[in-house]
Amino acid sequence: MNVRNNIKIIAGTALVSCFIGASVYAGALTPNKLPLTPIHEPEFYGSASSSISSSVAIPEGLATFSTSGTVPPLLNKDGKNVYERYGNTEKQGEGILLNIEKQLKEQGLSMKDVVYLRVYVTPDAAQKGAFDFQGWFNAYAKFFNTNDNPVKPARSTVGVAGLVNPDWLIEIEAVAVYPKGHKQN
Repeated sequence: MNVRNNIKIIAGTALVSCFIGASVYAGALTPNKLPLTPIHEPEFYGSASSSISSSVAIPEGLATFSTSGTVPPLLNKDGKNVYERYGNTEKQGEGILLNIEKQLKEQGLSMKDVVYLRVYVTPDAAQKGAFDFQGWFNAYAKFFNTNDNPVKPARSTVGVAGLVNPDWLIEIEAVAVYPKGHKQN
């Protein structure tokens, strides 16, 4: 064998190794399913002890419904401060989730159909200018991962400097999936 043949063998072996490594890596990234295994309803992945899913798979052909950034309802227009007008982060989060629940119901959906939430939280003066993530987590826990609604959507919670209205401490976007058999208009 000459040097040229050895280089070809080494290059070919390296190329095959790369393909095998990439296949193993891709398989490891697909939790609980082999790649391309068809699913028929949304599947939630992640730790059973977590209050959220780490990922959600949505079957091909199912329609989704997305809300725009939903903000807290005004509780008292004559309130002297943010907490009297809109409430703290937890109260604002509850009001937003009730509004999202209403939007979903108008579409024939419920909170059980929610697969993803994107949440923006601003600093709270009552928390010494810190983000009141716990207030948001408390509001979330009243709607998801409960006996009435065991769904644990995938979720992002992001601390931001501010929202359009300085009284708003939280804004939420939701994505829901229509059940199989739903007919789009």
